[in-house]
Amino acid sequence: MQTGFTFSKLADHLASLGDVTVADLDLLAEMPSTIAHFSSHQAILRHGDDNHQCCLLLQGYLSWQDAEGMDGQITSISVPGDIPDLQTLYRPRINGNLIALGPAVVAVVPHRFFRELSARSSAMSRTLLLMLLGDHAIQRNWTINLGSRDALTRVAHLLCEITTRLQNVGLAKDFRLASPFTQSDLAAACSISPVHANRTIQELRRCNLLQWHGKTLTISDWPGLVRLARFNPAYLGIRPRDQGVRPSGPAKSAVALA
Repeated sequence: MQTGFTFSKLADHLASLGDVTVADLDLLAEMPSTIAHFSSHQAILRHGDDNHQCCLLLQGYLSWQDAEGMDGQITSISVPGDIPDLQTLYRPRINGNLIALGPAVVAVVPHRFFRELSARSSAMSRTLLLMLLGDHAIQRNWTINLGSRDALTRVAHLLCEITTRLQNVGLAKDFRLASPFTQSDLAAACSISPVHANRTIQELRRCNLLQWHGKTLTISDWPGLVRLARFNPAYLGIRPRDQGVRPSGPAKSAVALA
């Protein structure tokens, strides 16, 4: 992969899910896009919008949030390389609010590109479907997390999931990551109060499982956190892959939005 390939995290994500070749991934270089920058807790999409383009997350974190509740319940978190609104290829109406968790950079890509990509490459078509199915699998696991685990295990499991997904796209290799949320966001993702979220983080610190300083989160004891969370990453659909499978050329220049 040449240095500067804009959509390398997406390429990493796709390569981890399906049987794609270098030629398949090179098709991403033709992706038309507009680059948009969002501030913390800014809305990217709102409930009821009709969407005819997809948001590819390049930097930062995004979250789907309940549009009707008063507490801003977070129902999923996206990491770089994710396309959180991929389902709008089939159902354009937005159900929920897509919100930036901290500053985020997004590539806005027309639906037509993904339709043309699927028509040109059956492998990419299947892998995009696997990405969408993976989103649904994560959502089912979030339901289990909220319904059958205590607060400590919920938080530990969420941190294991986010770290694993980041590592899949070449981030958090040393178990150090930019915090995907404030403690209030963590509370909204785990359906607990902010006070309870704070106490839970303090307990994980006392157990020497993690350190949380400002906007940086470090997992101090990964095996211990995995044991506490009873975390099995199989539901993520990530598989070992040929590390040589990468796009060979840079993407077209994108238009930036302030």
